[in-house]
Amino acid sequence: MTKRALITGITGQDGSYLTEFLLSKGYEVHGLIRRASTFNTHRIDHLYRDPHDPGAKLFLHYGDLSDGARLVTLLHEVNPDEVYNLAAQSHVRVSFEEPEHTGDTTGIGAMRLLEAVRMSGMECRYYQASSSEMFGATPPPQNEETPFYPRSPYGAAKVYAYWVTKNYREAYGMFAVNGILFNHESPRRGETFVTRKITRAVARIKAGLDEYIYLGNLDPVRDWGYAPEYVEGMWRMLQAEEPEDYVLATGVGVTVKDFLVAAFSHAGLNWEKHVRFDERYLRPTEVDALIGDPSKAREQLGWSARVMPHELARIMVDADVEALAHEGRPWIDAVALPSWTPTVSAP
Repeated sequence: MTKRALITGITGQDGSYLTEFLLSKGYEVHGLIRRASTFNTHRIDHLYRDPHDPGAKLFLHYGDLSDGARLVTLLHEVNPDEVYNLAAQSHVRVSFEEPEHTGDTTGIGAMRLLEAVRMSGMECRYYQASSSEMFGATPPPQNEETPFYPRSPYGAAKVYAYWVTKNYREAYGMFAVNGILFNHESPRRGETFVTRKITRAVARIKAGLDEYIYLGNLDPVRDWGYAPEYVEGMWRMLQAEEPEDYVLATGVGVTVKDFLVAAFSHAGLNWEKHVRFDERYLRPTEVDALIGDPSKAREQLGWSARVMPHELARIMVDADVEALAHEGRPWIDAVALPSWTPTVSAP
């Protein structure tokens, strides 16, 4: 029988790669999207087929993690075998400016979805997208037993979501797992995240469109991996015999400056001529170093990262250079309207 998955956050970086992966496995995929006045589905438009097509395997539904009643209704409509909660306000710096919204979507939203699964009575498996930001000030290397010490509203909200997932697993016998993923990037990363901000700036500077990039602290150490590899790890967690929590990481730490230098060097540019400091990008509290220990995932799930940070920088620079080369087309082509329509229940 065809397996069915429900993905929140399907229009994000991870959601798009997970959708591709699950479709390649023969899944029927249902995605939760928020209503907006503009289309925000560009990362998955290439996967979408008209739902009237008998071969269609991807279906989109309006909904939001702030609406618990809608989540219950949707779960009954979809009846998924697997639920992947990837939705969140996921920008750490923005979480300082929107702490209440971050807590509601990233933290309480996870509890609403878990409660909806519990109330539905379904025997589906649940994946919670947890984050290395939960470790915060705790020194590396960090693994599944490392104490949490979040340093942002985002990190604190993710800690809440982590513990409520674990609580529902123990209290109600749900197959619910936390994937504690360290930073994972790709050409589909949002342009306000530092890695994509850097690689996009490199492409624009090389093309002569910009001269400078403005950044904050270059000293933090991060464990950057390649997002398409990490979504396979998510799936592997839900195929295990017992629900457990896992760290996914490369185990390699580099500074923001290291990533910056690799990106500029790959394009044949001297970073020192183009990088400027802007204190507006500093965080009120900084996370100095995140380096994951993925031993448990390697031993129990057979998962390991293959793309390391410097290769990741090259992949992202090449993609942004290529994307920039295709800009400047007629407006209607550049923002071609997607062909999908949200799935609506029959009255």
